Amino acid sequence: MAESSALQLPEGVRQGDERLVSLTPAAGQKAAALRAREGNGDTYLRIKITGGGCNGLSYKMKFVAAPKRGDILVLSQEVPVIIDSKSALYLRGMQLDYSDRLVAGGFKFSNPNAKASCSCGESFSV
Repeated sequence: MAESSALQLPEGVRQGDERLVSLTPAAGQKAAALRAREGNGDTYLRIKITGGGCNGLSYKMKFVAAPKRGDILVLSQEVPVIIDSKSALYLRGMQLDYSDRLVAGGFKFSNPNAKASCSCGESFSV
C-alpha cells in the first residue's frame, strides 16, 4: 500500500487513515478495477451513510471526480476513499470486503458501530 502522506490533499480536505475505513485486498482489487473502468484514474470512491433502508441507515458507494471541502481522504489498498465528516461518525473502524460468489456476493460492510443490520447487509442501525 502506498503511504497516505504521499497523497496530494485538496484544500479543505483532511487526511485520515485506515482506522476510519479500510478495504480488504479483495475489495481494493475490485474497487481499483471498477475505478479503471470509469475511464479516469483520478476518481475517488465515496462511501456515505444516508437515511433509509430497513434498519434506518444505509451505505452508499459511488465514484466521484473530486472530494468536497470537509471530506476525509483515506488511502486503503491504493484506492483513494473519501468520507464526509457526518458519515465518518458511523463508519469509524468499518472494513469493506468483496466476494465474487454468485449467491451473497458483492461488497460487504463490516461495521463495528452497527447494533443491528439487515440480512442483505446494506442497511444498519446504531
